[in-house]
Amino acid sequence: MQLLEFSHILLIYLIAVNILTSILMWWDKRKAKKKERRIAEATLLLLSFIGGALGLFIGMFKFRHKTLKRSFRAVAVISLIVSLLIYWIAFRILTFGPVPMV
Repeated sequence: MQLLEFSHILLIYLIAVNILTSILMWWDKRKAKKKERRIAEATLLLLSFIGGALGLFIGMFKFRHKTLKRSFRAVAVISLIVSLLIYWIAFRILTFGPVPMV
């Protein structure tokens, strides 16, 4: 039962962090157009590194935001690799359960 609860929490977390990252990309784009105070790039990239890279890329290309900034794109690609590793580990845990400690 505990594994079932953990797997649900993990899945909900990954979905939520990607939705949040995508929404923040939209919000930052909106603020940029209005010339208001923006969301820090570090915040967007941190969310990307902790599993929200798909949301970041969806936001980048759907809202055409930060796609021309090379340094942002480079770090975003690295965060995508990290997130893919997180997704793979999460998939393994959801499919086969946690690895037993010897």
